[in-house]
Parts: sequence; C-alpha cells; structure tokens
Amino acid sequence: MRAHIDVNERDIGKLALEYEDRPPQDVLRWMVERFGSQAAICTSFQADGMAILDMAWRIDPSIRVFTIDTGRLPQETYALLDQVREKYDIAIETYFPETMQVENLVRQHGVNLFYRDSQLRLLCCQARKVQPLKRVLSTLDAWVTGLRREQSSTRATVQKIEIDQEHGGLIKVNPLANWTEQQVWDYIREHDVPYHSYYDQGYTSIGCAPCTRPTAPGEDPRAGRWWWEIGVDKECGMHCTIESGRFVREFEAELNRNGGGI
Repeated sequence: MRAHIDVNERDIGKLALEYEDRPPQDVLRWMVERFGSQAAICTSFQADGMAILDMAWRIDPSIRVFTIDTGRLPQETYALLDQVREKYDIAIETYFPETMQVENLVRQHGVNLFYRDSQLRLLCCQARKVQPLKRVLSTLDAWVTGLRREQSSTRATVQKIEIDQEHGGLIKVNPLANWTEQQVWDYIREHDVPYHSYYDQGYTSIGCAPCTRPTAPGEDPRAGRWWWEIGVDKECGMHCTIESGRFVREFEAELNRNGGGI
C-alpha cells in the first residue's frame, strides 16, 4: 500500500518553480532522495523515457523502472527492453492487463476494435494500459514520466514536479517538461543511450503495433498514433482523464456490472 505523502499543492508549486530552470538530473536526484524505492520510472522505451532512464541510473543504479506490456507491442520494443536490461543491469518491472478484461473485450468487440470507433479505441486503451498503470501506481509515492510540453497541446502545461490528482494524489515527476526533441536526441547520442529501432524507420511516437505508423516530414510528432482518428486528442488516458472523466467512470461501472470483466 502507498505510504503517506506529506506534501500539499503549495509545497509542490514552490518545488516546481524552484526546479523549472534546473537540469532534469537535479529533479531526478531530488526524487530519489525524497522517495527512494517508493518512486519508479514509467517507460514505454521511447526516446524521452530512455534519456530519463539513463540519467536516473547514473544517479542511482538501483532505480526502479516499470513498463506496461499491453500484449500488442512491436517485437522491436521487446528487443529494446532486453537490451536495456543487459546494458544497465536492472530489472524492468513489467505489468500486464487483467486476462479476464482482455478476453471479454475481444469476445465482445473483436481483436482490432480500435479501428472501428474512437470509443472502442479508448476502451482498449483502458483495459490494456490504464488499468495496469493504476495497479502499480497504487503502490507508489511518486512516478516519473517522459512528458514534454512541446509534444502536444494536452501536455503544454505539465510541470517538472506536480501532484497527480488523477491517480490518488501521488507525486508525478516530469524531468524533461521544458526540453525540446532536439535536446533529447542530443543527450541520447552524447551518452550512447539505446533507442528504439523504429525511430530509424520514420516513427516519431511509438506505442502498440497496430496503432502506430511512421510520420511524414512536417507532420505532428504524434500524428502516427491512432492516425485514423481525426480531430481528437492523441491520448490513451494514462496521463490525462479522457473526456473529463466520463469515459473512465463508464468503463469502471461496466467493470463492476460484469464482476471485473468488460
């Protein structure tokens, strides 16, 4: 169970201001010293997450790292996961969706339901990504993400240190919030950080295999995610509540009606 977090909005606001112009390593060092093993890095092994993992490992080689395996990831993601394990000699905590939820999801809506309707896509994301994330976050005091403000309009106001009200009030740390994509890649090249092979094939944002495609020059970096959806936020619900919480509430109500299934 999560330990008591003795912080408030005002304290965290002050910390966010204090660390705004400091390098991401300082933010990570504060987190390690403040939360120890009750903090963990969440990564899907995209470039931002790999830069953070490398920084944090240099500060504390025993840093906890976790990932969500949706069951639909590209083989290249698994190859990178194994490469990271070997290079950094760390255990990657891997969390999976609940079997019954995924089984019922597929029985009712099919394997590739996400192509048919945005609500079905969100349903898939909830079962395969958001619910496993909630399980692990319920055991932590703080988590680290690779969110950057320039990634999308939905991420434009993220702070380096903030209270995550969507997940019970734990601390959310976004060390690269004010970094550009160029800064991320400069760090990766300078420190010989492993990165996903899809980036060399024109991908600029990488998720599940059926929901990710390469982007063309000049396209928005997240245009390759759920590219068939027009005029909607390119989010899955891990970092923001979908539709002001209505969809999440309906999803959880349906879980309760079916005894944990979909």
